[in-house]
Amino acid sequence: METGGYAGKNHTDFSQVDGEVAKYTSEIRTVIDQATNKRLRKLIDRRVLAIMIFTYFLQALDKGTLSFASIMGIQKFTNLVGQEYSWLTTCIYIAILIVEFPTNWIIQRVPIAKYLSINIMLWGATLMCHAAVKNFTHLVVVRTLLGIFEACCQPSFVVLSSMWYLRSEQAATVSYWYMMNGAQQIVGGLLAYCFTLLQHGPLKNWQALFISYGGIAIVWGVFVMFWMPDSPMRAKCFTEEDKHLMVERVRSNQTGMQNKQFKREQMIEAFMDPQTWCYCGIAVFTTLPTSGLGAFANIIITSFHFSVLQTQLLAMVLGAYIIIVLLSSVWLVKKTGQNLLVMLAFVIPSFIGTIVLMTVQSTDMSTKIGLLISYYITLSFWSAQTLSLSMISRNIAGQTKKSTVVATNFVAWAVGNAIGPQVFLKWNAPRYLIAFTVHLVCYGLLVLVILFLRWHLLRQNQKKDELAQAGIQEAMDDNYTHAFEDLTDRENPNFRYVF
Repeated sequence: METGGYAGKNHTDFSQVDGEVAKYTSEIRTVIDQATNKRLRKLIDRRVLAIMIFTYFLQALDKGTLSFASIMGIQKFTNLVGQEYSWLTTCIYIAILIVEFPTNWIIQRVPIAKYLSINIMLWGATLMCHAAVKNFTHLVVVRTLLGIFEACCQPSFVVLSSMWYLRSEQAATVSYWYMMNGAQQIVGGLLAYCFTLLQHGPLKNWQALFISYGGIAIVWGVFVMFWMPDSPMRAKCFTEEDKHLMVERVRSNQTGMQNKQFKREQMIEAFMDPQTWCYCGIAVFTTLPTSGLGAFANIIITSFHFSVLQTQLLAMVLGAYIIIVLLSSVWLVKKTGQNLLVMLAFVIPSFIGTIVLMTVQSTDMSTKIGLLISYYITLSFWSAQTLSLSMISRNIAGQTKKSTVVATNFVAWAVGNAIGPQVFLKWNAPRYLIAFTVHLVCYGLLVLVILFLRWHLLRQNQKKDELAQAGIQEAMDDNYTHAFEDLTDRENPNFRYVF
């Protein structure tokens, strides 16, 4: 077990602490009472969580517009044939795949809120350009640009969650913004239904959809620029005392606050850590089914012989189910303290729903409803995706290591999303048996990865407990003396993993 080369040291090494962070912390831990902690949490929620929630809602809504536009005439207007529609989702994630490491490098070094706001405005402008497309080539260009500008969103939120929130709060924090995928299905379905009713005018209904959503994103980006603080240390909206308390509040996380220095040894450790590849496995095996089911959601529901307007409205129920899944998984984690076992429990309905979709054909109203419910419950595995992101923010320490793991995770996330739509082969419609077979394999592999990750983290904690039992002070430091020294989770013997 590595100890970072400071065994026997009982003082903070401020040469290893970020300059901005050092101004607001000290060697002695400040104990924050419950009332003050609650007050600080409310201040943070208003300035940070609210921004993350609505920004992610906009991103999910913007990304989902193509699914709604797909049954509003855009495919016919742009003369899409064969697998071209699938490639419109895939090209977004190929773009993310390419820019993920550069954007995470930037996130570690620039004011994060300002960088996020600029990207929001750029993806809003790109979304508006969707209304001007005439063919497949135009669509590939605007979808690729959309992927480039949206690439910073989730990595920024993982970093912000670990910067502002306690480890015990992060599962809920990540779930709150991630469940906006479900909210966009509800609101998106309702708005798409309204836009579908636009049958006359200078714009086609899907063109009006893209222009409206893009305009809203640009306005929101401007608001984020002025409202959201970059860090507790730079937050002009808070008093100096509150800024000090906000930094001290997350001392016990031991995952650091910020550090702009690139550390090669931390990057190497990230690639050598089994955790990294387990989180990547979870990302691939959840996003591959997600992207296909998302891109083809309305097409699949339409194949159950519902009308276009019914399909738009039924997508709203799917959104509500996603929100229920994510909230219930967070509640179970809070009650049981078992992140990975809760993940496993929510994979089971995905197996059941997929098997039903593969074996039952739509013949009458009862089978229609049964297939629709089965389609909804396949998305239960979303809890694994969300909890995995929160585990990265809670279990990875050291800013270069965290940046590397987050980037690697989202590269895997992009790979899964890029492949997902491609397994829905047009000639295999409307039942898509090949796609659902691939999904079953993903769920099986997901179970194996979760079981291995639980065993690995349990083993690492046991090793650190043995150090504490052997009398090594750094392995049982209630003062968290080295919390802000940018140590990795492996280097810090006092760090314990959440699983």
